[in-house]
Amino acid sequence: MQEKFTLSMFQGTFPQLIAVLAGTLGSISDGMHYGWSAPAIQILKSENSPVELGPNDVRWLETLYMIGGFAGLPITIFAVDKIGRKGSILISAVISLISWLLIGLANRVEYLYVARFMVGLSADVAFVAAPMYIAEIADEKIRGFLAGIVYVMMLVGILIIYAVAPYVQFYVSSIIGIILVSIQLITFPFMPDSPYYQLSRENPEKAKLHLQRLRGTENVEAELKDITAAVERQQTEKGRPQDLVLSKSNRKAVLIMFVLNGAQHLSSMSVILMNLHDILSAADSVYMSSKIAGILFALMMLMSAIISDFVIDKFGRKPLLITSCLLTGCSLLVLAIFFSLKKTGMNVDYVSWIPLVSVMVYAVVFKFGLGIIPIVMTAELFPANVKAMGMTIADFFYVLFGWFSIEIFQRLSMKVGYDVPFYIFSICTLLTAVFVQAYVPETKGKTLEEIQFILKGIPFPHKSNSIPCEYFENGSDKIRHIQGGDVSGGQQCRDPKGPSIP
Repeated sequence: MQEKFTLSMFQGTFPQLIAVLAGTLGSISDGMHYGWSAPAIQILKSENSPVELGPNDVRWLETLYMIGGFAGLPITIFAVDKIGRKGSILISAVISLISWLLIGLANRVEYLYVARFMVGLSADVAFVAAPMYIAEIADEKIRGFLAGIVYVMMLVGILIIYAVAPYVQFYVSSIIGIILVSIQLITFPFMPDSPYYQLSRENPEKAKLHLQRLRGTENVEAELKDITAAVERQQTEKGRPQDLVLSKSNRKAVLIMFVLNGAQHLSSMSVILMNLHDILSAADSVYMSSKIAGILFALMMLMSAIISDFVIDKFGRKPLLITSCLLTGCSLLVLAIFFSLKKTGMNVDYVSWIPLVSVMVYAVVFKFGLGIIPIVMTAELFPANVKAMGMTIADFFYVLFGWFSIEIFQRLSMKVGYDVPFYIFSICTLLTAVFVQAYVPETKGKTLEEIQFILKGIPFPHKSNSIPCEYFENGSDKIRHIQGGDVSGGQQCRDPKGPSIP
């Protein structure tokens, strides 16, 4: 039965909401770091700059952020499994705090270099650990809503840096970032941990205690039993790097995240965020100053993400993704056509409002689906035994395509004009809609265990006391499938090719 989106969906979920808000405060700081270069570089290039910049420093301040993201990949794999999801979020917050101190106190560009590298590293850890933590503590009925908070918080950070940095002293943004991260470091240690992680570390009593806190009730035996069974089953499949390729379900998850993370950037997300002022200037759009346009752009993205976050568990992931891809592709196509007409020498002064409207429409339709759903699905698609590796690989794709999209835009815009890269981005986004329709499963309202069965192409077994079972083997996917039931309570399943399977 389809879950109606009402306030009753949130009944009993208040502890989860508090834990997620405390755990994602650092995402506001990460959003500020992500959007920092746009207003900060304008300040650093001015006559009253607190730090003297050389001719190549601007490029390095942007590139080092991406390099830090790549450097964080092995740290992320180690941290989320060995230190835990909660511990990794706290470590990321400490690194972010240090980077804000370096930025605020910097009197030489080398301090900014170190800070930007550290920011990329901490963001990499946080954007794997936080979605993983949220997916493992949330009720499936609001998991999409809670997971979307990560992106909403990041957009709040982008809005803050766009709205504050151009109008205050250079160090003020650092003070705001320090305050936000400090609040997280004070509050989040007291939040419950992931029951999945505690069970994976063989701490069933702690897992039960944290689950009781998250659900607001002591009656969690049934859910704890399901989580325990899921963790035990998933851990029987060895968590080796090659399993991301050998396992059918993991291959499908990797391909989905490869395309979705690639589509986020090949729909020009980073390009527009980092070049909004230049794009509007190239279009000779004089209807609004670049500072005001940046604030409005960030505000519309934030409002769209908030609305999407509230409806994602009602309408599902696929419909929002497909709609977002189609409308985003169309807005980019309109922008490309405008630049083509302008390049031919046609007088476009009377329609110079089109680029401004196009990027504002882009802000709304992109963040409504394509800009928020991939991070939700990243934490849903990978099983526990390879979740850290899978999400880190997905994060690698995210960073790689971010760098790739910027390179495409910079090189093509200088050689052939702004229209060609936007035609490419538009086509990529429209093709993504076709991929989502054909290949991406709907995960709305599904438990993490149900999603694994969907990816394997096996019907999810419903509980029953004593029913026959079958044994499925597909590559490295080995799973006991009960026709209408499960194997709890010591029930035996018989492999038709061999001995009974406990």
